[in-house]
Amino acid sequence: MNFFDTVGKLAIGSRLRLLSEKITEDAAQIFKLYNIDMQPKWFPVFYVLSTEGASTVTAIAREIGHSHPSVSKIVTEMAKKGYVKEKNDKADGRRNMVSLSPKGKEIVEKIQDQYKDVNNAVEDLSANTRNDLWKAIGEWEFLLEQKSLLRRVQEQKKERESARVQIVDYKPAYREAFRALNEEWISTWFKMEEADHKALDDPRGYILNKGGHILVALYEGEPVGVCALIKMKDPAYDFELAKMAVSPRAQGRNIGWLLGNAVIEKARSLGARKLYLESNTVLKPAINLYYKLGFQKVTGRATPYERCNIQMELSI
Repeated sequence: MNFFDTVGKLAIGSRLRLLSEKITEDAAQIFKLYNIDMQPKWFPVFYVLSTEGASTVTAIAREIGHSHPSVSKIVTEMAKKGYVKEKNDKADGRRNMVSLSPKGKEIVEKIQDQYKDVNNAVEDLSANTRNDLWKAIGEWEFLLEQKSLLRRVQEQKKERESARVQIVDYKPAYREAFRALNEEWISTWFKMEEADHKALDDPRGYILNKGGHILVALYEGEPVGVCALIKMKDPAYDFELAKMAVSPRAQGRNIGWLLGNAVIEKARSLGARKLYLESNTVLKPAINLYYKLGFQKVTGRATPYERCNIQMELSI
């Protein structure tokens, strides 16, 4: 059984590491073949110094994409071998400049034949493949720089788990969840206020019977998120988006986004033109969600909540 054929792309890290180890092992033998006493890991630093002259550890690290500690360690190892030397920068005494020593410069001349032979060997290898590995690596590096593999996996996880979320209309069986989910976040950040008790103690009388609606997000059948549309008397707004809460145990599954969109669609289906909400800027994830949903900051309306320090609206 070929492990990589069986596991496939799940083992991309292991396969790339194995390929890297094979090439690094050959590189060590290639240096010996040309009687050059150098470790493969030194080569990027050596090449930069041989082509660009004296430089700082910071500049070298930036050039080759390594960390400062990694380059510093390599420079120390090369200095012990007598290949590089360090001295204070004349223009800035706080900086150490690294350059090749006379012994290191001798290798520059000696290594030229190795460069030619290695380059030709790699060209020959590429000529016998259907895919250009060098170009592919460049493409992967570019794409991963835009969005890491971790971020891509996180997005796939969120998308998969989001598919298990169901948005349903409120019914009496969800009354306790509506209260508990809201009490949880309010008590974590603030204190329960009179307007909270009115809505949570009697959601039917305070919200539903007055033309409002409540939606519930179910994850695998369990209520993990809620949000209300409260009918407003203010002629500038049709509904207030309120009492949105998502269980901390269910966060990371896109539930807030799905619930917010569902509530907006519900308002649109009811002929609403403009929605209003109140929040607090300490709730950064919530504020970011509201902006993402299209809400914009407004000011000037009276609020029954002490905790409110931001008001937002959405034109549908």
